[in-house]
This record gives sequence, C-alpha cells and structure tokens, in this order.
Amino acid sequence: MNPACFVAVDWGTSSFRLWLVRADGAVLGESRSSEGMTTARESGFADVLGRHLAQVSAPGDAPVVMCGMVGARQGWVEAGYVDVPARLADISGQAVRVPDQARDIRILPGLAQRDVHAADVMRGEETQLLGCAERMKNSDCLVAMPGTHSKWVRVVRREVLGFSTFMTGELFDVIGRQSILRHALEGAAGVDGAHPAFLESLHATFREPELATNRLFSIRARGLLFSLPPTDAAATLSGMTIGLELAGALRQAPRDTPVILVASGRLRGLYEAAFHRLGLNFTALDADDAVRRGLSQAARDIWHIEEGQKP
Repeated sequence: MNPACFVAVDWGTSSFRLWLVRADGAVLGESRSSEGMTTARESGFADVLGRHLAQVSAPGDAPVVMCGMVGARQGWVEAGYVDVPARLADISGQAVRVPDQARDIRILPGLAQRDVHAADVMRGEETQLLGCAERMKNSDCLVAMPGTHSKWVRVVRREVLGFSTFMTGELFDVIGRQSILRHALEGAAGVDGAHPAFLESLHATFREPELATNRLFSIRARGLLFSLPPTDAAATLSGMTIGLELAGALRQAPRDTPVILVASGRLRGLYEAAFHRLGLNFTALDADDAVRRGLSQAARDIWHIEEGQKP
C-alpha cells in the first residue's frame, strides 16, 4: 500500500470535511463535523484541525491543502483571490501557507471578477473547478455549480474567462418564507424534477424571463381562485427560480456549449431534469467528488506529488 501523502480539507462557514488521501487519490480516512469557520474562530482553527487529523491518524509530516471560507478575511488566514481571466493552474500556484505551523498547511485562494458592471467572487467553488479539469480536456464549456448562490463559469482550454453568481437558492427561500407566497407554500412536500408544475414553470420562465414577477404573484392568485396545492405552488416557484437562473447563465457562451453540472442530492435531480427539459448537452459530477478531486489536484501541483511518492 502506498503511504498517505496529504490531507485535503473543505472548510466552509458551517461545515468541516477532511480526507486523508494517498498519492493515487485513494481515500484512507475521512472526518466530518459542523465545526465550520464560525465555530473555529471561537475554538481555534489549529485545534479543530488537529483533532480531525488525529481522528484519521494522519502522519505528522503529511501536508494539508484546504479550501473554502477558512481562507476568507474572517477565516484562519486570508487567501485572497485570483483575478479572472486565469488559468486553472493559477489557483494552486497562489495557495497561501499558514504561518507558525510545524506542518505544511496551504489554503487555496478564491476567484474574483473585477468588472464594475459584473463584479463577482467565489470561494470554495474554484476547487470544484479543479476537480472538473479532466472532463474539460481542452474544450470550451460551462461549469454549473447550483446552490444557495449558484455559480456558472465559462472555461476555454482550461482558462476561466469569467463567471456569474445567481442567488437562486436564497431567492427561493426568501420568497417562500417571507413574502406573501408563504401562505401558498405552507405545508408543501419536497419537490423533485419529475413534478409537472416544476417542468412547466421552468420552461415558461426560461422562454419569457421578463414575466417572472407577474408569474410569482400568479402563484398566490391560483391558490385563492383554484385551490392550488402547496406542493404544486412550491414546484412552480422552484421551476421559476431555476428557469430565471438558466435564462441568464446560458447567455455566457455560444449556443450548444457543453455544460458540466457539479451537484449532489436533490439539487442534482432538479438541475438534471431542467437540463433535459431544455435539451442541454451536459455531463454530471458529484459535488463531493469534485471538491476532493480538486484538492487532490492542488496538492499534486503544490508539492509535485506523483503516484506512490510521499512529499
């Protein structure tokens, strides 16, 4: 068995995920918790990391590569941003070392789009981009990473030309919980991509995004006039918010540009259904796999790790 070569950490605002990884990419150990950046600021980043390293019996000389909010201004050490356009390799090349630690610990930077008319930032998703590199080859593609704040990234020959963030998940939550539509959605069950109301709303909003705010109120009216069931109302709202996102996101690239979807769980099902409904050319990659692959690629780039070799 090859020795463990490095430790990969995805450290978000409210979550912590750590993998002990061999040079060939095999996972030898894993540790997860809710000790995100917010918690670690109080208890100490080094202490949190140390407990999880002990949990997977990480060798004392195994280096650590991290991504996520641990590199934000409020995190352990600010890792800053790489400005786009940028090569994917620039992400690993500008990793920041955590000072005053016996172990070599690096934090990956985020990406920034310094355009006054389209200012944007990402932190954490850039590592998922690295994890998609094998699927990109040298072609032109869009990488879609749905979530509370969905990211769409234009990549040409492994160079990030630009990206856009869509507040899809947050918009759904705010409208569903704090607007007049909360009454229409009260008691709704979970919605999947096969729901007819989801697909109908998605397609209608994608075709005519300028009517979205009118159709939002129509959900309320349909509840009052036609007793629209709460789950149908939730499916309609979900289709509408995702349809708005896709209408904007697909303007970033020429028609028929292939899409790489990076998602997990229920979100993956919704977006796959949406992509099929709109006839998009896409492939899908699990979000957890993407971030782990990205961290592994960064480790190999930083420490020049080859299969079977320990840095």
